[in-house]
Amino acid sequence: MFFGSYEHSLDAKGRVILPVKLRVHFQEPGYLTPHLEQCLALWTVDEFDKEVALQRGLADQDAVRRNAVRDWSAAVFEAEIDRQGRMAIPAHLRSYAQLDQEVLVVGMINRVELWSPRLWSEKDASAAAAGASGAPAS
Repeated sequence: MFFGSYEHSLDAKGRVILPVKLRVHFQEPGYLTPHLEQCLALWTVDEFDKEVALQRGLADQDAVRRNAVRDWSAAVFEAEIDRQGRMAIPAHLRSYAQLDQEVLVVGMINRVELWSPRLWSEKDASAAAAGASGAPAS
């Protein structure tokens, strides 16, 4: 399981250092995917298999969901962690998640999420505003 929050920076080659507490779960390559609220998700092989099964189920529902699953599948990146603990993030995924220089690495129980600090703050502000108004956060 993954827990905690860590602030890191992208290097000039678009790599981020994965914290040791999270890195130990990635002796095999992980899978980096676009995820909800414009973050990236890094999955272990076992958890990725579960996510693929979920995506397959969505693809069977209708053409709109099938196209969304195609887009998701096309963006999947097999991510290897090097000896220094660095993981490359391809340009298309950095763009999706709006990762420029700073990266917030968050343990999210069954996956690791990579966030733009700005989007993370906006998410928190949106949730706080929704809580104050009694409306559900989007």
